[in-house]
Amino acid sequence: MSDLFDTLKGKIEGKGKRIVFPEAGDERILTAAGRLGSEGYVRPVLVGNEDEVKQKAETNGVDLSSVDIVDPETYGNMDDMVRLFVDRRKGKASEEEARDILKDGNYFGTMLVYMNEADGLVSGAVHSTGDTVRPALQIIKTKEGINKTSGVFVMVRDEEKYIFADCAINISPDSQDLAEIAMASADTAALFDIDPRVAMLSFSTKGSAVSPETEKVGEALEIVKEQRSDLLIDGEFQFDAAFVPSVAEKKAPDSPLEGKANTFIFPSLEAGNIGYKIAQRLGGFDAVGPVLQGLNQPVNDLSRGCNADDVYKLAIITAAQSVE
Repeated sequence: MSDLFDTLKGKIEGKGKRIVFPEAGDERILTAAGRLGSEGYVRPVLVGNEDEVKQKAETNGVDLSSVDIVDPETYGNMDDMVRLFVDRRKGKASEEEARDILKDGNYFGTMLVYMNEADGLVSGAVHSTGDTVRPALQIIKTKEGINKTSGVFVMVRDEEKYIFADCAINISPDSQDLAEIAMASADTAALFDIDPRVAMLSFSTKGSAVSPETEKVGEALEIVKEQRSDLLIDGEFQFDAAFVPSVAEKKAPDSPLEGKANTFIFPSLEAGNIGYKIAQRLGGFDAVGPVLQGLNQPVNDLSRGCNADDVYKLAIITAAQSVE
């Protein structure tokens, strides 16, 4: 696990990446921000009342000397932020409504990212996933060719690293959604120095069963092949045929993956969520994430049960996502 984050730190070292934390009142956020600031890989930006944040930090023994604090109530560029927000929402909010909405730390922090006053955002220690992701979808929006964001876990055990997706966002993706998830996951794999070998998973291998579920996966594969001919991808596969060379030789002898996949696209959120938890609890893998992908600028969602180390790690990942 340490090697994984050493790699990410190497990507962001000296780049001055600024990561926004809208939940400055939470001691886990403060602790992580103090650590990040002292190490210098990331410049944390805490959203909140400066006096209150500093008092909370002092109470918890956190040094904020290398951390910025931005208070929406005294923010100097609020008029510009309101104007940009109204324009981005295309008339769905008046200026008066925008000023009220931007009192919310997640909306305010997301606008800082959109205005390039920060490089990414980490939230969710206190807020729900919806509260974190909704502002990102409304303001930052998804990349061209991507209609929905998705969530991956990086599964790490000793020297092994794998990508599992989507394990966090899309409950029942259709073939277009699966194709987008596969393409975005391949890019995320590269971020973690994984040369992506992408397997589209199902309960069938290469037509051994035929149903709407398996056909959906096959259609997704064809979409990816048409749009991203550079990717090494195949399917549909049962997991063993994607991962075990001896099984692949029997079930899919002509597959270019040869049973050596490292980026696994699950056919539904149900399958992905169950799959990563089995690998975590029975297989002894560390599950890093969820890492949100597909957005124009990075926003990531913490679990409300997170600890300060989780916040720290997700901030490093978010900063690395922002590197061109």
